[in-house]
Amino acid sequence: QVQLVEFGGGLVQAGGSLSLSCVASGRSFSDYVVGWFRQAPGKERELVARISRSSTEYYADSVKGRFTISRENVKNTVYLQMNSLKPEDTAIYYCAGATRGYANNDYYTTRPYKSWGQGTQVTVSS
Repeated sequence: QVQLVEFGGGLVQAGGSLSLSCVASGRSFSDYVVGWFRQAPGKERELVARISRSSTEYYADSVKGRFTISRENVKNTVYLQMNSLKPEDTAIYYCAGATRGYANNDYYTTRPYKSWGQGTQVTVSS
Protein backbone atom coordinates (compact mmCIF):
# COMPACT_ATOMS: atom_id res chain seq x y z
CA GLN A 1 0.00 0.00 0.00
CA VAL A 2 1.04 3.55 -0.60
CA GLN A 3 1.29 5.93 2.38
CA LEU A 4 -0.35 9.34 1.99
CA VAL A 5 0.14 12.65 3.79
CA GLU A 6 -1.93 15.78 3.22
CA PHE A 7 -0.64 19.32 3.55
CA GLY A 8 -2.15 22.76 3.22
CA GLY A 9 -5.31 23.01 5.28
CA GLY A 10 -6.12 26.02 7.38
CA LEU A 11 -8.48 28.86 8.11
CA VAL A 12 -9.62 31.18 5.35
CA GLN A 13 -12.38 33.72 4.86
CA ALA A 14 -15.24 33.06 2.51
CA GLY A 15 -14.22 33.82 -1.04
CA GLY A 16 -10.62 32.93 -0.35
CA SER A 17 -8.41 30.14 -1.65
CA LEU A 18 -6.44 27.23 -0.29
CA SER A 19 -4.24 24.66 -1.95
CA LEU A 20 -3.98 21.12 -0.61
CA SER A 21 -1.25 18.63 -1.45
CA CYS A 22 -1.25 14.87 -1.07
CA VAL A 23 2.20 13.32 -1.08
CA ALA A 24 2.63 9.59 -1.53
CA SER A 25 5.44 7.31 -0.47
CA GLY A 26 6.06 3.61 -0.56
CA ARG A 27 5.29 2.97 -4.19
CA SER A 28 4.57 4.84 -7.38
CA PHE A 29 1.47 7.00 -7.21
CA SER A 30 0.99 6.86 -10.97
CA ASP A 31 -0.80 3.51 -10.70
CA TYR A 32 -3.50 4.95 -8.45
CA VAL A 33 -6.79 6.70 -8.96
CA VAL A 34 -6.68 9.48 -6.36
CA GLY A 35 -9.66 11.05 -4.70
CA TRP A 36 -10.08 14.01 -2.40
CA PHE A 37 -12.86 13.39 0.11
CA ARG A 38 -14.21 15.58 2.87
CA GLN A 39 -16.14 14.97 6.02
CA ALA A 40 -17.97 17.64 7.96
CA PRO A 41 -19.17 17.09 11.55
CA GLY A 42 -22.24 14.87 11.60
CA LYS A 43 -22.05 14.15 7.88
CA GLU A 44 -20.86 11.25 5.79
CA ARG A 45 -17.56 11.33 4.00
CA GLU A 46 -18.11 12.51 0.43
CA LEU A 47 -16.07 12.53 -2.74
CA VAL A 48 -15.11 16.05 -3.75
CA ALA A 49 -12.82 15.40 -6.72
CA ARG A 50 -11.08 12.49 -8.34
CA ILE A 51 -8.29 12.10 -10.88
CA SER A 52 -7.67 8.98 -12.88
CA ARG A 53 -4.35 7.42 -13.85
CA SER A 54 -4.64 9.23 -17.19
CA SER A 55 -5.52 12.52 -15.39
CA THR A 56 -9.21 12.50 -16.24
CA GLU A 57 -10.91 14.71 -13.66
CA TYR A 58 -14.21 14.40 -11.84
CA TYR A 59 -15.83 16.97 -9.54
CA ALA A 60 -18.83 16.88 -7.30
CA ASP A 61 -21.47 19.39 -8.35
CA SER A 62 -20.95 21.35 -5.14
CA VAL A 63 -17.36 22.25 -6.08
CA LYS A 64 -17.45 22.27 -9.87
CA GLY A 65 -15.94 25.44 -11.25
CA ARG A 66 -14.27 26.29 -7.94
CA PHE A 67 -11.93 23.35 -7.24
CA THR A 68 -9.24 21.90 -9.48
CA ILE A 69 -7.52 18.56 -8.99
CA SER A 70 -4.20 17.79 -10.64
CA ARG A 71 -1.37 15.33 -10.31
CA GLU A 72 2.37 15.42 -10.73
CA ASN A 73 3.50 11.82 -10.86
CA VAL A 74 7.22 12.58 -10.87
CA LYS A 75 6.69 14.16 -7.44
CA ASN A 76 4.21 11.48 -6.31
CA THR A 77 1.83 14.33 -5.50
CA VAL A 78 -1.80 15.19 -6.14
CA TYR A 79 -3.09 18.72 -5.59
CA LEU A 80 -6.47 20.25 -4.86
CA GLN A 81 -6.74 23.95 -5.61
CA MET A 82 -9.78 25.40 -3.88
CA ASN A 83 -11.04 28.84 -4.91
CA SER A 84 -14.11 30.87 -3.97
CA LEU A 85 -14.39 28.94 -0.75
CA LYS A 86 -17.69 28.90 1.11
CA PRO A 87 -18.46 28.18 4.76
CA GLU A 88 -20.11 24.94 3.66
CA ASP A 89 -16.71 23.77 2.40
CA THR A 90 -15.58 23.51 6.03
CA ALA A 91 -14.55 19.92 6.70
CA ILE A 92 -11.64 17.58 7.19
CA TYR A 93 -10.21 16.83 3.77
CA TYR A 94 -8.67 13.44 3.02
CA CYS A 95 -6.81 12.16 0.02
CA ALA A 96 -7.13 8.51 -0.84
CA GLY A 97 -5.69 6.13 -3.39
CA ALA A 98 -7.40 3.31 -5.23
CA THR A 99 -5.97 0.66 -7.51
CA ARG A 100 -7.56 -1.17 -10.42
CA GLY A 101 -10.18 -3.88 -10.26
CA TYR A 102 -13.40 -2.07 -9.43
CA ALA A 103 -16.36 -1.04 -11.49
CA ASN A 104 -16.30 2.57 -12.69
CA ASN A 105 -19.18 3.60 -10.44
CA ASP A 106 -17.32 2.27 -7.39
CA TYR A 107 -14.76 5.07 -7.70
CA TYR A 108 -17.42 7.59 -6.66
CA THR A 109 -17.59 5.84 -3.28
CA THR A 110 -15.02 5.11 -0.58
CA ARG A 111 -15.07 1.38 -1.38
CA PRO A 112 -12.02 1.07 -3.69
CA TYR A 113 -9.87 3.52 -1.73
CA LYS A 114 -7.61 1.46 0.53
CA SER A 115 -4.90 4.04 1.22
CA TRP A 116 -5.88 7.15 3.18
CA GLY A 117 -4.09 10.15 4.53
CA GLN A 118 -4.63 11.42 8.06
CA GLY A 119 -6.74 14.37 6.90
CA THR A 120 -6.29 18.11 7.04
CA GLN A 121 -8.76 20.61 8.47
CA VAL A 122 -10.18 23.29 6.20
CA THR A 123 -12.23 25.98 7.90
CA VAL A 124 -13.99 28.73 5.97
CA SER A 125 -15.31 31.62 8.00
CA SER A 126 -18.22 33.74 6.88
